[in-house]
Amino acid sequence: MAHKKEVIRISRGAIDLLLVEARANPNIECCGLLGGRDGLISAVLPAKNALQSAKAYEIASEELFALFRRTRAEALEHLGIYHSHPKGENSPSPLDLERAFYPDAAYLIISPDLNASHPVRAFRIVAGRARELPLEIV
Repeated sequence: MAHKKEVIRISRGAIDLLLVEARANPNIECCGLLGGRDGLISAVLPAKNALQSAKAYEIASEELFALFRRTRAEALEHLGIYHSHPKGENSPSPLDLERAFYPDAAYLIISPDLNASHPVRAFRIVAGRARELPLEIV
């Protein structure tokens, strides 16, 4: 069965915030949730990387629950999850594939590298398989 051509719509402001956050501490993966309305990602909800690692991220469950409560309180849809890859390609790592627990969410991976050809990339990860999706900046 062929996939319909899925496009991830994101505001310019959200893209800019993701890049600022990834570059603020380029030695540790940044992470957080993405929210919006009508399928347009417009809200970046940063979280603390509980692992403080350059190779992995984890949002502590208490903070994750608080972010989901904030999403509901602000009447936002949960549209995605983001993190950065301080070193190497911003494509899903084996650990990213293994820990992708939200099949309906877009997974955005940011490169803090100022010369990255695609500093923000979007993926759908289902059952350990990733498919890159085009980004439409609005």
